[in-house]
Amino acid sequence: MKITNDTVVQFNYVLKDEQGEILEQTDTDQPIAYLQGHKNMLAGVEEALADHAKGDSVTVTLAPEQAYGDVLENAEMKIPVKHLQGAKKWKPGMVATVNTEQGQRQVTIVKIGRFMATVDSNHPFAGKTLTFEMEVVDVRAATSSELAHKHAHGAGGHQH
Repeated sequence: MKITNDTVVQFNYVLKDEQGEILEQTDTDQPIAYLQGHKNMLAGVEEALADHAKGDSVTVTLAPEQAYGDVLENAEMKIPVKHLQGAKKWKPGMVATVNTEQGQRQVTIVKIGRFMATVDSNHPFAGKTLTFEMEVVDVRAATSSELAHKHAHGAGGHQH
């Protein structure tokens, strides 16, 4: 089956910066799952995977504006420490997840106090040209529930 809109795609990836340094990668036993065509993945990644099938290897390089954007000045803000997710003890430079009205967002800790944290709201990969080296693990038709919820369910996708 080819990757088209309304298919659930499972894939593994290695993400590299311009110098070829690995920034992150999936555990090959736990591929990511997403619903193609529903803006659940970077548009450039979806476009690169379109029309591919299980077993295909795909590489795409995305400029900052195609990935996580340019670094924005004045992106620091103060938020309550209790809203930081991902660790029990925080230090400057660590990446935290916070829930926003637009969904979850990654922020970088700039300064940590007892009750408040100063964070940089730029995505940690903002301003970087990124290369995704991907391997398609599986492609299947989405279920009616996945289409209604507009995201993949189960292993690698969203859990309810």
